[in-house]
Amino acid sequence: MGESTYFTVPERKEFLVAYRALWRSSHSLIGEDDFKRIREMITDAVKKGNYLRDEKGINVLLRNINTALILSKEVGLERSTLISVLIYNLVSGGSYTNEQVEAIFGSDIAKIIRGLIKANGLYAKQATVESDNFRKLLLTFAEDVRVIIIMIADRLCLMRMINHHPDEQFRVNVACEASYLYAPLAHRLGLYTIKSELEDLALKYTDRPTFNEIARKLNETKAARDKYIYEFIKPVKAKLEAAGLKFEIKGRTKSISSILNKIRKQKAELEDIYDLFAIRVVLDTPEDQEKADCWKVYSIVTDMYQPNPKRLKDWLSIPKSNGYESLHITVWGPENRWVEVQIRSKRMDEIAERGLAAHWKYKGIKSESGLDDWLNNVRDILESADATGPMELMKEFKMDLYDKEVFVFTPKGDLYKLPKGATVLDFAFLIHTALGSKCVGAKVNDKNQPIKYVLKSGDTIEVLTSPSQTPKQDWLNIVATSKARVKIKQALNEATYKEAEFGKELLQRRFKNRKIDVDEAIMMRLIKKTGYKTVTDFYYDLSQEKIDVNAVIDSYLDLDRKENEESTESRTAENYVQPHFSEEFGKEDVLVIDQNLKGIDYKLSKCCNPIYGDDIFGFVSTQGSIKIHRMDCPNALALRTRFGYRIVKARWSGKQGSQYATVLRVVGNDDIGIVTNITSIISKEKNIAMRGISIDSNDGLFQGHITVLVDDLSALNALMKKLKTVKGVKSVDRVTLS
Repeated sequence: MGESTYFTVPERKEFLVAYRALWRSSHSLIGEDDFKRIREMITDAVKKGNYLRDEKGINVLLRNINTALILSKEVGLERSTLISVLIYNLVSGGSYTNEQVEAIFGSDIAKIIRGLIKANGLYAKQATVESDNFRKLLLTFAEDVRVIIIMIADRLCLMRMINHHPDEQFRVNVACEASYLYAPLAHRLGLYTIKSELEDLALKYTDRPTFNEIARKLNETKAARDKYIYEFIKPVKAKLEAAGLKFEIKGRTKSISSILNKIRKQKAELEDIYDLFAIRVVLDTPEDQEKADCWKVYSIVTDMYQPNPKRLKDWLSIPKSNGYESLHITVWGPENRWVEVQIRSKRMDEIAERGLAAHWKYKGIKSESGLDDWLNNVRDILESADATGPMELMKEFKMDLYDKEVFVFTPKGDLYKLPKGATVLDFAFLIHTALGSKCVGAKVNDKNQPIKYVLKSGDTIEVLTSPSQTPKQDWLNIVATSKARVKIKQALNEATYKEAEFGKELLQRRFKNRKIDVDEAIMMRLIKKTGYKTVTDFYYDLSQEKIDVNAVIDSYLDLDRKENEESTESRTAENYVQPHFSEEFGKEDVLVIDQNLKGIDYKLSKCCNPIYGDDIFGFVSTQGSIKIHRMDCPNALALRTRFGYRIVKARWSGKQGSQYATVLRVVGNDDIGIVTNITSIISKEKNIAMRGISIDSNDGLFQGHITVLVDDLSALNALMKKLKTVKGVKSVDRVTLS
């Protein structure tokens, strides 16, 4: 397709493989005539030069074909979605208008392309979406769920394509956004396979050493793991066959990102994580017998292996809102190990792998109530979040995505779904904002409960109100849903604004009574000098009598007089004093910031304590100074995704700086002399000084935090290597503060 110069040799080979696979999987769905028409339209656009590479050098046609293939194989969407992906760039590149597309392929495809153009327009100037555009992006997504799914598949395709891209910063930016936005969206839509791959690739691009280490250990233990799975499955398989069930049973290793989360959560080594894999039983059974057969398998497995009732997850009785149905149990298997077993039907398995797209296929409908509820909630939050910053909105939005759910009832028997941890107050705001604002408690299962009562599945709730009730600041600590939080903040902001207006009017009246003309510029400087971040806060405190009005007027007159006196003084070269710059900033000129700039003020961030030799980046603070962070700083992901426009490149120059402070955490057996041996090694090291040490001991283990001054990263790594050789020491790590 097109001229040979359009592709590199590897790209052409990849394209032909993808094109043939797409033809096999979807030509009957799209239709041979439409498939041929699309091929001719793209070929013509390539010849005319309207289908070029993007600004990062990525072949757009190859990206579109592979995105369509992901949708076809891993999501299984319908005709309109696949055609929209294939011809989107023909419209965005100017080869065709959307009206022409509508005349050829229909209004549904034209609608999807309009949504894609709107969403991709937010990426026009850079690869990752700017924070100010985040609200617009989500609103675009909320208009048509298929736009979300296409963007998720496209992001996965891009992540696969940039493994060897020369621009490391581009890779990191794309990976951070995939982790922060697209993986949670994929999770919410039930696209678990895609979600896991996005998270794995994001980890690979942002922390390749950790990714490679876990991958290596998994590969080393694969043979032993496969043997264990075989031994676990063999007797179960025999019992299931004897029961006359048709099924497939297999073992599945968890994703690398999921394993890393467990390592961090359990604070353990990979070797100590028991659930690195899960056993999956997939039944071939009619839909009306699915639940009965799943529970039959449960009975067989738990007769053979002792179950852990606390880890039973029943999504058969009440499926997740994204359509996920399955029965998860954890049993005590051979070699005294806990093993997770997932039991589901073929229909449930396809929904689990392909999410809502498969749910539509089985239900024969174009939407799904759980998703509609969620999208409506997203719309409500976005449309009422003008006073909420876009980055605060991101935090609110993400919170609801991963939360598990509880199901509660009204006295009339209506069923409502909330995230786990939701309270009576959340429920009241879910029903109606006015109800939430007046809520004083509820009758839960006919018993009076306070607004902070945490709901449990099966609760019946009758909200109690009072006309004198108003939202309070501490309500923000009670609610768990983003909708309730946004509504409470709105109410509090409105109340604060009204009080602030009263305070301002009070001050203006006093000024007028004393016949003083107010200079707003001086007034603003006075407010800033008193330490207030916003004018609203100042006037609010004035209305609450936390500030004395007369004292404010006296301070204003003093400041006005001083500024008038200073303005009349003449300045001469003789009495000029050069401004003093803090030695904390760039004194050694050992950093090159942004486009080869030196001598710029900067500070080394306390959260990750970067030292000479670390991979670093700069972050422009609200005061205008630059803070230097390590690439693997625990705050790096949040800074890049929330404030990408304030990130600047930074690297160490060839000039060595002064010594840098860093904190090491040493964990080991609490043996006699071990601390002495550790401090002895540090004291013998040239150009390394110990500035502090604290030791905690518990149950035969000690944990020490040691602050040392070192020249650079290589010196630190050499010291850590030596400390690890001390008998009894289990681990030595650099400490970071999240």
